[in-house]
Formats: sequence, C-alpha cells, structure tokens
Amino acid sequence: MEFKKYITLASFAAFILFTITCTSTADIDLEPQKITILQTADIHGQVYPHSELFFNEGEISYKTLGGLANMKTLFNEERSLNPNTIILDGGDLIQGSAIAALSEGSAFSSIVKAMNYDFLIPGNWEVVYGKEQMMNVMKGYETPVITANMYHENGKRPIFPQYFIKEVGNTKLGFLSYNDPEVPIRQNPTFSEGLDFDPILENLEQLVNELKDEKGVDILFLVTHIGISKQFDLANNPALGRIDYVFGNDTHERIRKPLQANHARVTEPGAFASFVGKMVLEVQNGTILKEDYELLEVDPLKYKKDSLVAAVIEEAIAPYEEEIEQVLGYTKTPLYRYFVVENPMDNFITDASMWKNDVDIALSNGFRFSPPIVPNETGVAPITRGDLWKMLPVNEKVKIGKASGQQIKDWLEKELHNVFAENPQERFGGWVVRFSGMQLTFNALADKGERVKDIIIQGEPIDLSKLYTMSACRREGEPLSTLCRMKGTVETVVMDYTIHDLIEEYLAVHDTIMPVRDGRAVALDLGDNVLSQLPGTDYHFH
Repeated sequence: MEFKKYITLASFAAFILFTITCTSTADIDLEPQKITILQTADIHGQVYPHSELFFNEGEISYKTLGGLANMKTLFNEERSLNPNTIILDGGDLIQGSAIAALSEGSAFSSIVKAMNYDFLIPGNWEVVYGKEQMMNVMKGYETPVITANMYHENGKRPIFPQYFIKEVGNTKLGFLSYNDPEVPIRQNPTFSEGLDFDPILENLEQLVNELKDEKGVDILFLVTHIGISKQFDLANNPALGRIDYVFGNDTHERIRKPLQANHARVTEPGAFASFVGKMVLEVQNGTILKEDYELLEVDPLKYKKDSLVAAVIEEAIAPYEEEIEQVLGYTKTPLYRYFVVENPMDNFITDASMWKNDVDIALSNGFRFSPPIVPNETGVAPITRGDLWKMLPVNEKVKIGKASGQQIKDWLEKELHNVFAENPQERFGGWVVRFSGMQLTFNALADKGERVKDIIIQGEPIDLSKLYTMSACRREGEPLSTLCRMKGTVETVVMDYTIHDLIEEYLAVHDTIMPVRDGRAVALDLGDNVLSQLPGTDYHFH
C-alpha cells in the first residue's frame, strides 16, 4: 500500500510540474513584456531638417527639427533599446514638397522602404496623383499598407488589407486603419476617381469582432486619418468599447499626453517628420500593466543622419535639386501657417493674387501644411521654388468669377461652420478660408448661420445685392461655376496661368516681402492666437 501511495504521489507531482511548465511557456509570459510603438504622421514630403514653430506663453519661437535620415537614426536607437518596437505612419506622406510633386510621389517608394516601417496607412492627400499612381507608389514601399474603408470603385474590394496583426510574447496586437471618408470632397474630385470611401462606422463593429473574437487580438488600436476633433469624438462613441487606443492623424496636433475619452485614449504626433509619438506598454498575457507616452522631437543635433537613408534621399532628389533650390525672392518676416484664423504665409499668397488679378476678393484654402520660412541672422530668408511647392503643393490654374454679396455671406457662414461646428462630425478641415480684399469679423461660438458679424469689401460694407469679382484656384473635377466651394458663381473663367506662375511673377517684381497677420479675419470670441479647437480637454498646441 505504501509503495502504491508513493507511486500515486509521484505521478501527481509529475503531472503538476508538467502542467506548470506548459502553462508558463504557453499561457503566460515568464515576465512582463515591454512594447514600444512609434508613430509618425503628416510628413508631407519633408525630407530635410527645417524650422518648426512653437507657441508658449503667448510667444512664437522656432527650432530646427526633422529630416527623414535623422528620424531613421531615432528609429534605430529605439529598436536597439527594445526589439519589441513597432513603427507606423499615419498618412499624408507623399504630398507637400517639391520632390513629392515633381516625382508624383514615386521618389518616396525607395525612401520609405529604407525607413523600415512596420506598416503605413493612406491619408487624405495620398490620392493627389490619382489612384493608379498612389497604388504604384505605396506598393513600392514593400511594406504593409492597411486601410479598412477604401475600396476599388463598384465592388467593395479593399484596395489594401484592412488591418495589421503583430504578436509580442503571448500578447497579440491588432491595428485597424481608417481614412477620411470625405476625401472626395476635401480634395479635388478627380484625385480619388476609381475609389470608394465608406463611413467609419459602416464596418467598424464587424472588423473589431473579427479581430477580437476570431483572430484573438488582445490589444486593439484604431489608426485614423480624420483630424483631432473627429478622432476625439469617435473615442467617445460606444462603438469603440473594445478599442484601447486611437492613433490619430491629419491635423498635425502635437499631443504630448494622450487624451482620455470615454472609450479610448487619443494621440496625434505632429507633422513634417519633426516629431515621433512614443508609446511604451508593459504587458503580460494580453493585459496592459502600465503605459508611458511622450512626444519625441527629431533634433538633428541629437540624431545624426542615418547614412543609408541619407544616400537614398540624395539619389531620389538629385533629378530635381537644381529646380528646387532656385531662389524666387526673399522675406523679412517669418512666413508660417499654424493659426486657425489668419497667417502671414496665406496673406502673402492672397495679396499676390490680388496684385495679379483684377478682382475685389482673392481667396485661398486654409491649410496647416508647410513648415515656416524664417529669416536668419542676415534678416531675410530666401523663398525658393521648393518653398513654393511646400506652400502650394497643388499647382492649379487660377479661376475668376462673380458672386453676389448674399452668396458671399452665406458661403462664409458655411465655411465658418465647417471650422467651428459644435458637433465635431460637422467639421470639415479645421482652418478658416484665407483672403485679401475683404475684412471679416465673426463669433466662432455662435449658432450655425449666425456667426458673421461684419464683412468689409474693398473698404466698404458688403452690399448683399452687388456682384463682386473673386479669384481662387481651380479644383479639377468641380463645376466651372464653383469657386472655392462656393456654388453658383457667374461669368466664371479659368485663366491660362497657374497659382505658381502668379507667385513667381509677384516675387520677380517685389523681390523682398514682409507679410504679417494684420487682422483681416478676427474671431471676436476667441482671441488672436487660436491654434487648436478641442473643447472639453486641456489640450493646446505648443
């Protein structure tokens, strides 16, 4: 009996030991794993270090940041610190610079391949050279590209895989990507021909269930390119109940502490290859134990150029270098484009348009892309052809038409609602339209249709019954009578010169310019220095 008892106890102990061994290697991590996730976004074709604007305690200052070869060194250092590092880009990479425009994005296939991302997503500007060229460029990355709501036209066939999965230890990470479904409206309609875009909530629940229940994903990230207001609003939607984080992109926000919404935390990592969002998660068996986040600055003094990426960039840019470096004129004041209501860079562009065109009002879109152009110790900064492509990366022909004062007032109400709508889902873009020849005062926080207070055109109060002549850039694919999203203009014509032609001609005559913010657009209830709009949070751009 004693012998049988000994055998039984020994067998039981062996079974327990076997079970513990199997469990420790298959079901739980021996120790917590650290996972680093690096996020870039809205690089807009910027390959070299450049000036960046900072705004702290009411003062503007500048630093030199960026450079893709410098960013690659940062990537290398982070991967050496933690092999469990995942690197992603959130879109708008192949538009916004001379090399991007002149090569139609193709120069970036070899550059992105050398950067060694884990995956990328398309942004709203990836379509700028047309569907076929976009697909060719992104396939040339030889790196996964994902998007859950972009389809080949008529057929609901996704143009790329809809998600990306990565296993680290016994934790499975899932990344689900969405582009802005309003791309065909935000961009020139012809850019996205051949593509269909679905609303995010169209298939979100289905794909979340697929990833969590069928694929066994433990931690799920949403990578979106829809702008900070919509991203934060989405993170408050119960549809994100099974999402852990939203890696946001599009509006170039510098979020230094993740924004806590009802169902997920939200980040956005700046722009122009100047910043990298770094999230470090400590996980064990699919559970997040700890999270740290910081926004890293790509300081070229700290991160020297990676020689391989630098060589790839030099080879890619060589065919265009002479053209890019041609000096067109100079500026004595900084040219920047960061504020919501008015910026010197846009005042320069619309002033030049007023000078060239015999019009009452010159219009331009509100953007946030283009790094600043800042005078150096000599007191001036050259404006090169490369800078022109940064300021105006789509070189469209100029369009001139007439609209009544009532049309202009109604259009401005609509434009202001696009920017300041209380409901984030009704926002469109994020910056007030730019203009010369007109002064506008408004209340940003007023009700829809009641924001405009005063409009002065050519020094006189607007006459609602009068026809005013206006200029803007053509948006290819729009009706001739649509001018800067204003429908129903009359006597509308497309000129035989482009916006670049106009700027070059202006600088040839004026040579050195000094644009400033001069109060041609004033939000009476916001103050002068509005850089971001995210009510209900303590976030501010700095």
